[in-house]
Amino acid sequence: MTQSKRQQERQWTVRKQSQNPHGKVKSFEQLAEEAGKDTKE
Repeated sequence: MTQSKRQQERQWTVRKQSQNPHGKVKSFEQLAEEAGKDTKE
């Protein structure tokens, strides 16, 4: 083995946490607020 299991797991979690190409995912409440702002007359 070239790397310890702990090191592999740490690298895997770093890769997973850095996968956010479009920014944070908004909560349903935030989306509902934005939809409410757009539809006001």
